[in-house]
This record gives sequence, structure tokens and C-alpha cells, in this order.
Amino acid sequence: MKSPLLSLPGAVPAEGPDEGVAAHYGDLFREQRALADGTGFVDLSHRGVLTVTGDDRLSWLHLLITQHVSELPAGRATEALVLTANGHIEHALYLVDDGTTTWVHVEPGTQGALLAYLESMKFFYRVEAADRTEEFALVHLPAGSIVSLAEGEAAAVRETPYGRDVFLERGRLEEFAAAHGPAVGVLAHEALRVEAHRPRLGFETDHRTIPHELGWIGTAVHLQKGCYRGQETVARVQNLGKPPRRLVFLHLDGSEVHLPGPGTPVRLAADGPDGRKLGFVTTSARHHELGPIALALVKRNVPVDAELIAESTAAAQEVVVEP
Repeated sequence: MKSPLLSLPGAVPAEGPDEGVAAHYGDLFREQRALADGTGFVDLSHRGVLTVTGDDRLSWLHLLITQHVSELPAGRATEALVLTANGHIEHALYLVDDGTTTWVHVEPGTQGALLAYLESMKFFYRVEAADRTEEFALVHLPAGSIVSLAEGEAAAVRETPYGRDVFLERGRLEEFAAAHGPAVGVLAHEALRVEAHRPRLGFETDHRTIPHELGWIGTAVHLQKGCYRGQETVARVQNLGKPPRRLVFLHLDGSEVHLPGPGTPVRLAADGPDGRKLGFVTTSARHHELGPIALALVKRNVPVDAELIAESTAAAQEVVVEP
């Protein structure tokens, strides 16, 4: 869905998965610094929004997702995954319950498939799941933001260590921008996500990614809860401690003009550009303090102190997931 905030001065539309909102508003590093300082907000109105209502909503969701939510207190934010039968990541959910409704936001365009899966699993439970993307939009206030939301301004709020995810009526986006600007583009938000080593569905994942590879164990997967689809794989990898790949953070050579894009092969620097492929870049960004940075998935047995290259760009790795 195309955001009305694309009409703001300086707005440059994002492309790819983030199409529909602004990539930036004319000054990428200024926007990053604003977020880091706790000012401004990010328009994430292209993301999918779902709600789940009914007396059984939390106990029902508890059976379907990787997180322990059967007794989730009202107002406490959490995140969870839906896995395939083989334990591969299919959906990533960011949710909060307000006491009567569970609010969920997901990657753009994935809400339809997630809703279809939820509907197929309703059985006799007293629940109603709905796609509310056309009615509600998401904006993000950074950590440290002093914005005080007026009563009734937000439909729901997810309070996390990284800031507040605010669900609001889609028709109030421009009003929100006027009250709580400046608006910040998704490229600044992405740069800070990469800096924080936070994976994103469709960026750090492919058709065979399992939660252990990305460090989603603990934040999105509860190891002490019972049955959910894909649990056997999670338990087996947890007990054996051998996920096939691991997420790494890369400090890239700042003398290069172009960033290595998603899918760029990662190799040992000693082997050169023609060496054996050990992994690939998942997301790259230009950071206002760190310079060019990236996340990448590499084989588990790549030495943690190995100097790497992304295509021809030198890359010093920082461990995110221990091998």
C-alpha cells in the first residue's frame, strides 16, 4: 500500500520489499542520527497488520507459534515464528496483546499467507483472525523517544528495547506525522537494524533457514514450551549444537564505492575472489558512524577470526551466532 507520507518534502520511494514507503527524505545520515538520538519516527505502514480476538486467542496461538504466549500479560511485546514441518522459518510475527485483542505486524505481503494458515488451524477454538492492513498502519518510534501519545491516538503499542511499534488508524498517518515528525526513511531504520544484528524475514532467511542460524533462539523461540510445528528440528539442533550456518556481522572496507548487495558471495580473503563460496551477504547498509556494514550467513565451521571478502570487498567479521 502506498503511504500518503510519500508526499512529504524530499521523500524518495523505497524499492523492493519496502516499496510503498520512503527510503529516505533527502539526508540518510541525518535521519540515522535522529533515530539514534531518539527523535523522529519511521513510516512502516507497508507492513501487514493482523488481529486475533476471542477468549481462546492466546492459548490457540501458543500451539501454533514458537513463543510462549498462553499467559502473555497485556501490554508485553514479544516476537515469534511459524515454522514448516521441517523446522524452516516461514513467518515472523511481532505481537502484543491489549487484554482483548492480539495485535500482530508482519513483513509486507506475507499477511495473506499467514492468515490462511491461521484460519486452517481454528478448529473448535473461540478465535477470530483478521487481516487489518487496510484499516491500520504501523509507525516506529525509536528508543529514547520522548513522544507522548494522546489517549486514543494509538490502537495498540509494542514497547521493545529498540523503541515503540505503534498501530494506528491508517487515515491518521498524516496527522501523526504533523504531530510527531520528522519522518525518517526505512534505509535509516535498516542501518540501525543491521548494527543491532537483528535478522529480518526474507532478508536473512531463505527457504532452508532455521532459527538457530540467526540467533532467534531466546527472542522468538521458547525452548521450554510444548508442541508446535517444526519443534523436533529446534530440539534436535539445540541438543546437538550444530546449525549448518551462522549469522555474522561484517565491517566492510570503506574505500569501496558500491555496497555488496544481497546474495553477494562471501569467501576467505586468503583465497581471493575465485575461492570457495562460504556464504552470502543478506543485508548491507551505510551507517552514520560505522561506515559500510552488512549481515551475512556463512557456514558454521568458518573460523571466527578469518578475514573475509564479499566479492572483492574486504570484510572483517564479528560473531553474532557462535559456531
